[in-house]
Amino acid sequence: MESYLNDNFGGVKSKNSSEEALRRWRKLCSVVKNPKRRFRFTANLSKRSEAEAMKKTNQEKLRIAVLVSKAALQFIQGITLHSEYVVPDVVKAAGFQIGADELGSIVEGHDVKKLKMHGGVDGIADKLSTSTTNGLTTTEDRLKRRQEIYGMNKFTESKVRSFWVFVWEALQDTTLIILAACAFISLVVGIVMEGWPKGAHDGLGIVASILLVVFVTATSDYRQSLQFKDLDKEKKKISIQVTRDGFRQKISIYDLVPGDIVHLSIGDQVPADGLFISGYSLLINESSLTGESEPVCVNAEYPFLLSGTKVQDGSCKMLVTTVGMRTQWGKLLATLSEGGDDETPLQVKLNGVATIIGKIGLFFAVITFAVLAQRLFSRKYHDDLLLSWSGDDALEMLEFFAIAVTIVVVAVPEGLPLAVTLSLAFAMKKMMNDKALVRHLAACETMGSATTICSDKTGTLTTNHMTVVKACICRNVMEVNSSEKVDNLSSYVPDSARKTFLQSIFNNTGGEVVTNLDGKLEILGTPTETALLELGLSLGGDFQAQRQETKLVKVEPFNSIKKRMGVVLQLSEGGYRAHCKGASEIILAACDNYVDPSGNVAPLDEAALNHLKSTIDSFAGEALRTLCLAYKEIGDNFSAKDEISFKGYTCIGIVGIKDPVRLGVKESVATCRAAGITVRMVTGDNINTAKAIARECGILTDEGVAIEGPEFREKNLEELMKLIPKIQVMARSSPLDKHTLVKHLRTMFNEVVAVTGDGTNDAPALHEADIGLAMGIAGTEVAKESADVIILDDNFSTIVTVAKWGRSIYINIQKFVQFQLTVNVVALVVNFSSACWSGNAPLTAVQLLWVNMIMDTLGALALATEPPRDDLMQRAPVGRTGKFISNTMWRNILGQSIYQFITIWYLQTQGKGLFQLDGPNTDLTLNTITFNSFVFCQVFNEISSREMEKINVFRGILQNYVFLAVLISTVVFQFIIVQFIGDFANTIPLTMSQWVYLRIMRQRSGMFMKEKRSRNLQHQFLVFHHGKLQVEVKPR
Repeated sequence: MESYLNDNFGGVKSKNSSEEALRRWRKLCSVVKNPKRRFRFTANLSKRSEAEAMKKTNQEKLRIAVLVSKAALQFIQGITLHSEYVVPDVVKAAGFQIGADELGSIVEGHDVKKLKMHGGVDGIADKLSTSTTNGLTTTEDRLKRRQEIYGMNKFTESKVRSFWVFVWEALQDTTLIILAACAFISLVVGIVMEGWPKGAHDGLGIVASILLVVFVTATSDYRQSLQFKDLDKEKKKISIQVTRDGFRQKISIYDLVPGDIVHLSIGDQVPADGLFISGYSLLINESSLTGESEPVCVNAEYPFLLSGTKVQDGSCKMLVTTVGMRTQWGKLLATLSEGGDDETPLQVKLNGVATIIGKIGLFFAVITFAVLAQRLFSRKYHDDLLLSWSGDDALEMLEFFAIAVTIVVVAVPEGLPLAVTLSLAFAMKKMMNDKALVRHLAACETMGSATTICSDKTGTLTTNHMTVVKACICRNVMEVNSSEKVDNLSSYVPDSARKTFLQSIFNNTGGEVVTNLDGKLEILGTPTETALLELGLSLGGDFQAQRQETKLVKVEPFNSIKKRMGVVLQLSEGGYRAHCKGASEIILAACDNYVDPSGNVAPLDEAALNHLKSTIDSFAGEALRTLCLAYKEIGDNFSAKDEISFKGYTCIGIVGIKDPVRLGVKESVATCRAAGITVRMVTGDNINTAKAIARECGILTDEGVAIEGPEFREKNLEELMKLIPKIQVMARSSPLDKHTLVKHLRTMFNEVVAVTGDGTNDAPALHEADIGLAMGIAGTEVAKESADVIILDDNFSTIVTVAKWGRSIYINIQKFVQFQLTVNVVALVVNFSSACWSGNAPLTAVQLLWVNMIMDTLGALALATEPPRDDLMQRAPVGRTGKFISNTMWRNILGQSIYQFITIWYLQTQGKGLFQLDGPNTDLTLNTITFNSFVFCQVFNEISSREMEKINVFRGILQNYVFLAVLISTVVFQFIIVQFIGDFANTIPLTMSQWVYLRIMRQRSGMFMKEKRSRNLQHQFLVFHHGKLQVEVKPR
C-alpha cells in the first residue's frame, strides 16, 4: 500500500507543490461519498487561476501607467497646470478637499499630471488636512469622519459560515441520501403492512441515525472552522510605525486612514496605497501585485507606493492616500483568499487510503447484497413463490440494500483526511498558546519529521536584549556596562574623538530617539541600533542636536550581504564626510588610519592593526558581538547619486555588545540531540563570537566543524559532501550561504530541514526549507510572509515545542488510521462472511451507522487530539522516507482484526449455546450480543490505539478530557441503544449476566494486544555481567 500511495499520491509536497500534482490526486479519488466535506480543506485551483489572471492584468496596467507617467513627467516640466477637479459636497462638508476616487486614480494610475495639478505631495497632504511632519490630529470625531469618507483599511473576508451550512454539507453525503430514501420506503411500506407505530420503527431508526451522524459531524466541522477563523485573525495582526499628533507610535495597519504618515523600512509590507514624502535608497518589490520580480526605485520624482508591495531596500516616510478595498491589493486579496491553502501531504495520502479502502468496501458491499439477495431468491424459488412477492419480502430486500449501502458508509473512511485537519486545527490552537503561529497547515506535520534545524544566533539562541559592555576608542579598551564606567571612558577619550564617535552613532543609524506620548525619550530601532544609541546618550550625546548639525545626503542601509551600513553627511563647516559601521574585520580591512590616544588621525601601522585585531578576538572570545565604526573625509564634490567608496577609512573604535544566551536553550538543544535532530547555528557574526555562543548552547561539539561563509563558498561539490554533515556553526554567512546549505542538506542528504530567519534576505532560505520559521519580534514582514511558522517570542525553545507538536500530530493520525482501518476490516469481513454463511447480516443499517460515527467523528476527536508527551522527543525522527502505515501498525491492525473477527464469529456460531438462549427472541438477542460485543471491542480498540508500541495504554488517559468524554459518551449511548430504544435499533435489552460476560470478553481484546506487544517488544538472552551469568530483557 505504501508504494502505491507514494506512486499515486506522493507528488504533493509540504510546500511549493505543482498544480499538476494537485490536480492528479484529485482525479484518482473516485470513491467519494461527500465531495463538499471531503475536499473542504483543499485548494480551489480555479480561484487561483483567476488570481493569476488578475496579476497579469495588474502587471500590464501598471506597465502602461509607468510609461504614461514618465512621458507626462517630461511633458509637464516647467508647465503650470490648473485643476478642473470639483470637490464632492460630502467631502467638503467633512473638511477635506479631495475625494477617495480621485486619490485612488492618482496613485493606482501613477498619474503624475493629476498629482502636480493638486500641488504635489504637499498639496495632497493639505487637502487631506494632515501634516507631513506631525501627522494627523487624532480626535475620535475626526478619525471617524475620515473613515466615513475614505473607508477603512480592511479587506473583504469570507463570511463565517453558520452551523446550519455545515449541517447542509453533511447531508450531501451520497450514501446518507440513499439511506434516507431507503428509510422513507421502509417507513411507507412498514406503516402499510404493520400500521403505526410498529411499522415505522425500522424507517425512523435509520432516519434518527442519519440525523445523529449529520449533527455530530456538523458540530465537529463547525468547531474546526471557528478555530481556523481565530488563527486567521492572529495571522493578520500587523503593526506599523506612524506619526500622529507629532509623536511616533505603533498602530495596527487596520487602523490606518488616508492622511496618516507611515514610516517604512527594509522588510516592511506597504500597508496601503500612498505617496513618497522623503527617504533614502528606496527599492520596492511589486511582484506580489504584478508578478514582476525587478524592484522599482521610488523617490520624489516617482512617488507612487502600492499596498501589498514590499520594501526590498532603503527607508521612507509615506503619506497614506487609499485604503482597504479601494486598493488594487484589496481586490486581489479577496480572490487570493478564495484560492485557499495547499492540502498537506498527509491529507493527500489519507485521501489515497480512503480511496483504496472505499473501492474494496464498494466491492464487498455489492457482493454482500448479491449474496443476501440470492439467498432470498433461492428460498422463494424452493418455496415456489418466485413470482409472489409480499410487503415483507420487499422490506427484506430493502433491508439488504440498506445494509449494502451502510457497508459503503462504514467502509469508505471519509473521516481519514478530515482527521488530519481536525488534529492540525487542535494543534495550531494549542501552539498559539505556546507562542508559535502556524501560517501553513503542512508545516505542523512536516515539523514532526524534521531532522535538522538551521538556527540564527541573535534573538533565537540569545535574548536579543543588547547592551554595549566594552569599547575600544583611541586604543583605550574600557568596560562601559555602568554609568560610572561610561564616565571613566569619557575621561580617557579626547573631545575631538568623542565628537566624531557620537556623530557616527547618531547619524549612521537605522534607529531614532523620539519623544513618546508620556514626554520621555524612547529609542526606536533594532536591538543593535538601540544598544549603540543608548551608549551615545550615556556619553552625553543629543540625538536631535547631532542630526541638525549636519545634513544627511545619502544612506546605504545595512545589508546582510555587505554586512555594513554607510551614510554621507554634509558638514556645517563645509565638505562631506562618510561614516561606516558593520562587521569588525570587514570595516577594519577598509581602514588606512585610526584615531590615536591623542585624538589625532594616525596611519594604521602593523602594531596598531594587531592591537585592534586582538581586541576584536578578545571581545569575540567573551561571546560579544563586535562592531567597528569608521569615517573618512570625501571633499567638497559629492552627489547623492554617487557611490560611497569603501576604502581609505579611519577607524574610530570597536564596540563589544553583550547578547546573553536565553534560559533553557542548552536544555532544548540537548532535547533535539536526543530526538535525533541536528542543530546548526548559521549567523552573520564573527566566527569566534559564534563558536563561544555555540559552545555555551551545546551546539558545537568536539567532533563538529565551525566554518566561515567565504570559506564555505569556495568548496567544490565533493568537498561539500564530506564537510556538510560535520558543520555545526557557520559564521559570517550571507543569505546565499544559508540557502546553499539548506538546499544541499535537502537534496544531497535527504534531510528534512527547518530554518529560522528574520531578515528580508532570509526569504529565499525560508522558502527553500521544508519548514521556514520566522521570528515574530525581530522578523520583517517579508520574512514572515515567506515563513510557514512564526515564532512569536523568538525563542529557540519554542521551535523545539513546535517539533514536539509536529511529532504528536503525526503519531495521533497514525493512531486514528490504525483504529479506523481495524473497524473497517472487521465490519466488512463480519457482514460479508455472515451473509455468505447464514444469509443474514448481524449488524443492521442503524447499528452500522452508529459504528460509523464511533470510528469516524468520535474516533477522530478521541485519538487525533491527544496532547504531546515528552517521550516523543526520545525517538528518532521519521525523516523524508519513513513509512506512514508502519509494520507496527499493520501488526496491531491485523492482530485486533483477527481477535475481533474470531470473537464475533464464535458468538454467531456458538452464542446460543454459550448464553443458553431459547425462545422466540433468540436470534434478536444473539444479534444484540454480537452488536454490543462489536461496539465494545471498538471501545477497547480505541484505548489500545493510544499506544502503538508500549504496553501501558492507560498512561495519561485521565489528563485527556476529550478522550474520556468520547469514551464515556460512547458507552452511555450504547447502553441506551441496547436497553431502551431497541425498537428503532433492532436490539433487545440484555440481562446483567450477559453484560458482565461481554465486559470480560471485551477486556480480553485489550489484554490480547498487550500480550502481543509484550512478546514483540522483548526477548530474553544470557549475558555475563561482573562475572555473573544474568538474564537480561531488552527490546527487539
